[in-house]
Amino acid sequence: MPSEAKRLHRVTCAPGLAPALEAEILCMGLEIQTRGHTGVELMCTMTEAMGILLQARTAFHVLQRFGDIWARDGDGLHEGASKLPWERVIPSDGYVCVTSVVDNPTIRNSMFANVRLKDAIVDRIKARTGRRPDAGPSVDRSVVHLYWRGEEARIWLNLSGRKLSDRGYRRRPGKAPLRESIAAALMLETRWCGDTPLVVPFCGSGTLAIEAALIAAGRAPGLLRTNMGLEHLETFDEVAWGRARLAAKKMRRKTPVASIIVSDADEDMVEAARANAITAGVEQMMEFHTCDFADTPLPEGPGTIVMHGEYGERLDSHGQLQGVYRRMGDYLKQNCAGWNAWVLSTRSLVGAVGLKAASRTPVRNGEIDCRFARFELFEGPRDGRSSRPDQTPVDA
Repeated sequence: MPSEAKRLHRVTCAPGLAPALEAEILCMGLEIQTRGHTGVELMCTMTEAMGILLQARTAFHVLQRFGDIWARDGDGLHEGASKLPWERVIPSDGYVCVTSVVDNPTIRNSMFANVRLKDAIVDRIKARTGRRPDAGPSVDRSVVHLYWRGEEARIWLNLSGRKLSDRGYRRRPGKAPLRESIAAALMLETRWCGDTPLVVPFCGSGTLAIEAALIAAGRAPGLLRTNMGLEHLETFDEVAWGRARLAAKKMRRKTPVASIIVSDADEDMVEAARANAITAGVEQMMEFHTCDFADTPLPEGPGTIVMHGEYGERLDSHGQLQGVYRRMGDYLKQNCAGWNAWVLSTRSLVGAVGLKAASRTPVRNGEIDCRFARFELFEGPRDGRSSRPDQTPVDA
């Protein structure tokens, strides 16, 4: 059997998650060629790309290079794209969506570039096959992505379609839910692997706990999806995709995962977390409690505790929240000696915890600049001292 040809692929992610994404891809035995703030590029086979689609927890999209063209303006884009063999990849009776990132002085609206590329695609297919595929904004079937900067335009096939972070289990979102890929990146950073207990107060819709459960159980997040962009291409290899899915299923952990304790003061949020965990297939790994965070039952430790508190975006609530974060610090210091403790919030509110942070990782949650802080909670004095007040500058 001949070896598969390798092609250039770009795997994208949320801003700041590229190091976590790179670590995941390296763990798959693949080699990174170039790195950026929102993704990485590598040469790999389609089978290897399928593995990324199924296994990557921090990725947004997996893009496969289709062609490069030179285009000064919209007419040049249409002319160049019309020469590419679209009939080989887009079904004539199918559906295609075009997305783009455009930085060209002749283009004021990227939607114009999308239309010109779409016209080139469907006109070429009609000329070669006599049929014209439908086109529109839906990303649940064939998706073509255009990256056009200056006169250089690179065209990609989006093998994922919808963002890979859209796992499909979050049927009941919370007030300000974390994106699944960000939650996965945070849990990967904690290095919690399921051998010790995990406690998640302020659980909200349960995203952190669910992503943690998927990681600990060795469950590939892409298996939760019933639809990927590559399944709608003419080149789709159903047998190879079946083999890739089977390989991903075999990665599941054989030994039991330690207890995951989930709590929130809002009963509706606890029920939302439970419903989402059921959809994700990890509800049996969790215990759910409706209570103040300080009343969350702690299993025999030590273990890992992760708190994602409110951000206090309204000025009138910020002062009240500082008191809550001080209570968090007191709770951790008094009850979690020896535990691995993490708090996610804004820079100033993380500082209000009142404990010295061993590290602060920048995190962008939507438009909010956050920090994921790690606190070392020593069992007994260390060099004559316990955990000290946090002297880290607020802008760290």
